[in-house]
Amino acid sequence: MPDTAQHVPPRTVEKLPRVFYRLALGDALSTYGSQLDLVALSLFAYEAAGNALGTAGYLILRLTGGLVGGLVSGRLVARTDRRRLMTGCALAQAVALIVVALVPAPARIPVLYLLALVFGGAAAVCAVALRTSIPEMVGSERRARANSLMASCRSAAMVLGFASAGVVVAWAGFRAALLIDASSFVVFAAVVLRLPLRTRPEAAGADSGTDGSSGSGADGGKGKRFGSRWQALIVLRAAPVVGAMAGIRLLDAFGSAAHNISLPVFANQHDPGNPAALLGTFWATWAVGNLAAQQLVSRLLLRRGIEPGERAFALGTCLMSGCFILVFTGLPTPLFLLVAIGAGLGDGFTEISYTTRIQALTDERRGQAFGLLASAENVGMGTGMLLSGSLLALFSPLTVVGVSHAVPIVLALGFLVLVARSRTR
Repeated sequence: MPDTAQHVPPRTVEKLPRVFYRLALGDALSTYGSQLDLVALSLFAYEAAGNALGTAGYLILRLTGGLVGGLVSGRLVARTDRRRLMTGCALAQAVALIVVALVPAPARIPVLYLLALVFGGAAAVCAVALRTSIPEMVGSERRARANSLMASCRSAAMVLGFASAGVVVAWAGFRAALLIDASSFVVFAAVVLRLPLRTRPEAAGADSGTDGSSGSGADGGKGKRFGSRWQALIVLRAAPVVGAMAGIRLLDAFGSAAHNISLPVFANQHDPGNPAALLGTFWATWAVGNLAAQQLVSRLLLRRGIEPGERAFALGTCLMSGCFILVFTGLPTPLFLLVAIGAGLGDGFTEISYTTRIQALTDERRGQAFGLLASAENVGMGTGMLLSGSLLALFSPLTVVGVSHAVPIVLALGFLVLVARSRTR
C-alpha cells in the first residue's frame, strides 16, 4: 500500500485551461442548487407529510438513490459518452424539480418520494463522471490543482446554499425555490455540453462534439469487464488502497451524519435564545477552513511539485474528525471557532487528496473506484442518520459524535501506519 504522493515539476501545474474555470463555476452553481433543494425539499416533505417522518423518508430515499447511482456509475462512465451522461443527469434533476414544483397537492408526497431516487442517483452518477473525466480534461499532472479549484468553488457554493435556503423559501415560497434550483442544473448542463475539453483518453475514443467519436470508445471491452457483477472486487484487488479509503470514507460519512444531526441539538442546548446564530457561525467558520485548505494545497504543495497522497488523506481525516469531536465539548468562543476552522481544513485536505489519489488509476478503473466510494459514502450517511437520530434520545451530542468520529480516526491512524511501513519496505 505505497504512498503515491508524487513530485512533479512545478511548471507542469502552473496553469489550468481557461475553459476549466467555466466548468468549476458551473459545478459550483449546481452544487448551490443541490444544497438549496436539499433544504427546500426536506422542508417541503415535512410540510406535506405533517411530521418529521416525511423528511426522514425523503432523505433515506435520496441516499438510497445515491447508493444505487454509485453502484452503476462505473459501468455507465466506461460505456457511455461522459459529456452526455453529465448533461443528462443534470437535466434529469432539473425536470424532477419542475415536476415536484408543479404537481398538485394531493400527489406531492408520492411524487416527491419517487423523485428522491432520481435526485440521489443522478447526482451520484454525475459526480462520478465528472471526477473520472478531470485527468483527461486538464492532464494527469494538473489534476490536483483542478481538484483544489473544484473543491474551493464547491465549498463556497455549499455554504451559500445552506445559508440562503431558508431566506429563499421564506421569501419566494417552495415552488419558486425549486424552479430556481432547476435553473442551476440547466446552466450546468449547458456548460458541460459546450465544454471544448475531452472527457476520456484519446486511445479510448473521445466524447462527441470535441474529439470526433462516440462515447463508447476503444475501452469498451475493458468497460464490460469492469461492468460485471464482480467489478468492485476486481477494482479492490487491483488497487487495495481504494478499498481501505472506501472503508474510511464510509465511517467518516457515518460521523458526518452524526454531527449534522447533533449540531441543532447542541445549538439549542448552548444558545437556546438564538441557536441559528451558533449554527451559522460554525458553518461559516468551517467554510473558511475548507477554503483555506484548497489554498494551502495550491500554494504550499502544488507549487513545489508535490501532489497529496494517502498520508494527506489519513492526516486530514484525523484532523477533521478530531475537531468535530472538540466542537461539542463546550469550548469558549475563540477555541470553538479555531476547531471549526480545523474541521474545515481537515475536510478540504481529505477531499482533495482522495480525489487526486483515485484519479491516478487507469481510466477504466477510475470510474468504478469513484462509484464504489460514492456508494460507501451514501451507506455511511444513511446509516448514520438512522442510528444517530435514535442515539440522541439516549445520549448527549458529545457522546454520539465522539463515538462516531473516533472510529474513522482509529482506522485512519492504522492506514497511516500501513502506508509508512510499506514506504519503508
